[in-house]
Amino acid sequence: MSQTIILATHNQNKLREVRQILSSLNIKVLGADDCHLPDIEETGTTFEENAKLKAIAGFKATGKPVIADDSGLCISAMNDMPGLYSARYATKHGGYPAVFDIINNEIGSNPDRSAHYTCVMAIAYSETEVYTFTGYLHGKIAKTASGTGGFGYDPIFIPEGYDTTLGHISADEKNKISHRGKALEQLYTFLKQKQ
Repeated sequence: MSQTIILATHNQNKLREVRQILSSLNIKVLGADDCHLPDIEETGTTFEENAKLKAIAGFKATGKPVIADDSGLCISAMNDMPGLYSARYATKHGGYPAVFDIINNEIGSNPDRSAHYTCVMAIAYSETEVYTFTGYLHGKIAKTASGTGGFGYDPIFIPEGYDTTLGHISADEKNKISHRGKALEQLYTFLKQKQ
């Protein structure tokens, strides 16, 4: 019998990634739109707090296990900004790709272009039974955006060990190396053990 888990996101790209990774566990993954979940205000001060907040709110609304994540791009030369505020930062600066120029202007001539993505995934089975999993992807910011794959900041992020941006990397390869992929891998192992 398949289990149903809700992913608290309206982002179809994230939903597709999670469905792809959890598909072999016979888990049906529904999105926030499928369950009419409202957007939850992210009032936490860490990725973990925000992920837990959203997972618990989703559980309260549906009574089903809910996965939520919080993720962002942390740029060393910008004091780890935009970090928690990555999506809002992009919106504030005209969305993608407009925000890429803003970031490159912020970094300026600073030789340190190192950055990392962080993703914390939380799964709530009740208001008190919540588990979290954290993944990182280290790399650097490209001087010019390139590639049409991925989403968000992917066209300006060059992962460690690569000479091209995430915008050029296939979805399968990205799932193997990404911050979300790494957090999901831990969640996958956890869910497999629970079956």
